[in-house]
Amino acid sequence: MIGVFDSGIGGLTVVRAMMDALPGHDIIYLGDTARTPYGSKSSETIKCYSLNNAEFLVRRGAKMIVIACNTASSYAYETVRSQFDMPVFEVIGPGAQLAVQQSKKMRIGVIGTRATVSSGIYDRKIKAIQCHAKVVMAACPLLVPLVEEGWLNRPETAKIIRKYLAPLKSRQIDTLILGCTHYPVLRRQIQQKIGKRVTLVDSAEAIANQVRGYLASHGHDAVRKPNEEGRCHIFVTDTAEQFKKTAQRIMRKRWVIEQADIQCAP
Repeated sequence: MIGVFDSGIGGLTVVRAMMDALPGHDIIYLGDTARTPYGSKSSETIKCYSLNNAEFLVRRGAKMIVIACNTASSYAYETVRSQFDMPVFEVIGPGAQLAVQQSKKMRIGVIGTRATVSSGIYDRKIKAIQCHAKVVMAACPLLVPLVEEGWLNRPETAKIIRKYLAPLKSRQIDTLILGCTHYPVLRRQIQQKIGKRVTLVDSAEAIANQVRGYLASHGHDAVRKPNEEGRCHIFVTDTAEQFKKTAQRIMRKRWVIEQADIQCAP
């Protein structure tokens, strides 16, 4: 079973991509909705929450962990990997690799939470692959709560997106990494504001392909259920009606959403 966690609803974009890329594999998802957003938290708090989430997934039978949250990937990947004797994946490396592959001018923009942008991890990852790349980053702290609240088609959301993207647009980027798994939910609005000439990079597809490659190369396709859709279990640390509505939009159909038995002290 593949375990996936995120600070909230955004990681379901990764789950959807993995279900498409890995039919027949069981997936368990934990959205830490009680403590979202992670982007405004300290690094130590992010590490603590990430370990809580990983422990929950392992207790529920996960044999590998995918950190779908960019902020948690920035600060807690090494911590989680050191604590669990199983494969652990993060979303930043695959997203950076895909952006370099797709960028023609090596002018790459990144939008993310304050914590992700402050970490500088995308800049380091991209330049480790292509040292001549120009990387422009912008923090977009309001986008996560807007997605969590389901404010996807509001005029206020469009104005906020336009304001956040203005500095990137003026720098003439040709590729934009959606550096938070919540942002693909706003993909249409972001594409409209940044312009059709800019290629958007969603790390959900990239990490799904990386996990598929790992499973194939390590002989784990045997655990797949041939000609059968894998099960998906969705857990949250705090239930809300809006989460269910947005989850249905992302996952394209209704799923049972369960309350996680996890301690959520702030």
